[in-house]
Amino acid sequence: MSFVVDTSSGTITVTQSTLAAMVMRAAESVSGAHVRKGRRRLEIDIVDGHARARLELSVPYGHVLPDVARGVQDRVAAALSTMCDVTVESVDVSVEEIE
Repeated sequence: MSFVVDTSSGTITVTQSTLAAMVMRAAESVSGAHVRKGRRRLEIDIVDGHARARLELSVPYGHVLPDVARGVQDRVAAALSTMCDVTVESVDVSVEEIE
């Protein structure tokens, strides 16, 4: 699935792999956050200008898990909002593994 924006000059298409890369970079910019690899570990849905993201994280031992998760939520929401010009409805984060 792609994200398509209609403009007066034509359309702009952002592929799912590009959205995933953007979200992964935003999430992993938070100290201690690592997006678990694999297709089911990251989901992004953008419909009618509204975005939802779901990520599974792996976090090294010693980090405060809620702080890492909140940081990821904030950074991913900011990236989607800024780079895709959408309203972010939710960023659901699940810490699935301690490294």
